[in-house]
Amino acid sequence: MSEQQSQLIDRFGRHITYVRLSVTDRCDLRCVYCMAEDMTFLPRAQVLTLEEIARLGRCFSELGVTKLRVTGGEPLVRRNVVWLFEQLGALPGIRDLTLTTNGTQLPKYARALKDAGVTRINISLDSLKPERFQAITRKGELDKVLAGIDAALAAGFQRVKLNSVVLKHRNHDEVCDLVQFALDRGMDLSFIEEMPLGVIGDHDRAEAFYSSDEIRRDLAERFELLPTTETTGGPSRYWRIAGSDNRVGFISPHSHNFCGDCNRVRVTAEGRLLLCLGQEFSTDLRRALRANPTDDERVKQSIRQAMSIKPRGHDFELTEQPIIFRHMNATGG
Repeated sequence: MSEQQSQLIDRFGRHITYVRLSVTDRCDLRCVYCMAEDMTFLPRAQVLTLEEIARLGRCFSELGVTKLRVTGGEPLVRRNVVWLFEQLGALPGIRDLTLTTNGTQLPKYARALKDAGVTRINISLDSLKPERFQAITRKGELDKVLAGIDAALAAGFQRVKLNSVVLKHRNHDEVCDLVQFALDRGMDLSFIEEMPLGVIGDHDRAEAFYSSDEIRRDLAERFELLPTTETTGGPSRYWRIAGSDNRVGFISPHSHNFCGDCNRVRVTAEGRLLLCLGQEFSTDLRRALRANPTDDERVKQSIRQAMSIKPRGHDFELTEQPIIFRHMNATGG
């Protein structure tokens, strides 16, 4: 196979080098921006097995993908998931194996994940106030997440980064405190504008929207932010905090659309290859896997063909009802 054939290039000339693999739609929290309070989860038979996910990781690696991120739901509630990280961590083409987690299970798993080959971890933290944290997550305990952050730092990953979804009148007044928390621990932090996926019922997304520009304005009152072209291969646009080695990132699907240089696709827990976070263009990789249990080339052919339907962008609209009815936990966070 030639070098050119081994790469995934969509019809807009974008090279796909980053795949997010969801291992479950289940979670031990119920964050208000991610899912409804009463969720119906996928039947087990519809979810890819860990072996199937490992096989997909191998196929993507052979197609030129260099970064894999394991997501959920909450990935660490999946039984035997450390085995999957060991399989993905052994793939020769993968330079960056990362995890997005809510942090609650990290005291148990952080060391094993480091040993398995995970390079970086992103941990969700939307508030430093216990009651507010519980309200945003509907059932979470802040102390468990803080213990998870400590466990990840102690394990010695290349980077431990925080992710915060900012909602007006819910946690927007904590952005400076969250940056200081990260700064004190030598971590980066990315602020995320809420994405309109699924009907959540908790709040009006337009009313709760707080833009990246507003967050930067608030941060400027306490910190000097220096523009930088640094990237971790995803949609965050980073600013360095003056006088430190730490960065603040902004994921801005509404105020600063990041679709033009998109290098990502997602695989849902049920095996749908999503070509865009905010569109329904997809290919059924579960069918390809199960119809060709020993023929990886057929699976890779399905992945290659899917590049022709990757759209230019997501076209989110805050003031309208969601056009994407799958929740974020089903999409792969």
